[in-house]
Amino acid sequence: MKHINQQLNRTVNNQNIQDRLVQLMEVVQKDQDVQTFIAEHRDQLTDDDILKSSAKLYEFVKEKEKFLANDASMIAPGYEPKLFLNHHFIDVTYVPTEELLKKKEYETIRNRVQAISMPKDIKDASLDQFNITAERKEALSEAITFMNDYYENPKAFHQGLYLYGTFGVGKTYLLGAIANGLATKGIRTTIVHFPTFCVEMKQSIKDDSVASKLDTVKKTPILMLDDIGADSMSAWIRDDVLGVILQYRMQEKLPTFFSSNLDMKQLEEEHLRFSQKGDDEPLKAKRIMERIKYLSKQITMIGENRRLDN
Repeated sequence: MKHINQQLNRTVNNQNIQDRLVQLMEVVQKDQDVQTFIAEHRDQLTDDDILKSSAKLYEFVKEKEKFLANDASMIAPGYEPKLFLNHHFIDVTYVPTEELLKKKEYETIRNRVQAISMPKDIKDASLDQFNITAERKEALSEAITFMNDYYENPKAFHQGLYLYGTFGVGKTYLLGAIANGLATKGIRTTIVHFPTFCVEMKQSIKDDSVASKLDTVKKTPILMLDDIGADSMSAWIRDDVLGVILQYRMQEKLPTFFSSNLDMKQLEEEHLRFSQKGDDEPLKAKRIMERIKYLSKQITMIGENRRLDN
């Protein structure tokens, strides 16, 4: 560093600039990482090279201080500054920390689950946290079987699950847990609260966005329709929304899941059969139900209402 300061005195005429650079280099030369880096690359660096790198060395020292202090004002928050040799010039690069990489991976996984009108915490659902009881064991077993089969052969057709049970037994949570488990393997899932989706589809008629929203749902690699049968359904929703979604997924052999408080027979006879206007249309209900049965396997979930525990 003594040689560098001598070179500095010879090359800088302006006293103010000279004094500032001397102060800068005094700060830099005290840094152990800078000293180690220069020592390791001394055969490739002249004093003049080091002098010309003074601004970058100073940047490194100051940004490292901010990094160690977890100061959000640093140039690249979450990235650790590192020195590197760039054609006889010392430069600074910023390397993502392990913590940042884990955070980005976590965000990437979460983004593979598109939750439409679902509670925010559904993206935190996990099979590890799914409370196993005798009544819920079959559902968990079928979920794991589906995931393993899909991992092994994603191009084959795999039936989804039709989770039937009373309020609060964990149907929606299990759907979220399956979606999150699939996301860790790079698989995208769309999980939709169906009654709310129906309302949004009706509103979309005004801005002519029905087709685009329908495409988003029907073409997703794995679709989960939550709480189907919870609200009365118009003939348009049944035939031109739900029917179109299910027909496409049946033709393309895309895995589809459902959750409902109604079993398949009840869904057909008590919900799909009757329109909001009171029309009795058993053939249309049967047509929808055939698609649901093709796409999914009914699993009964019973037990205590776990929402009451919160």
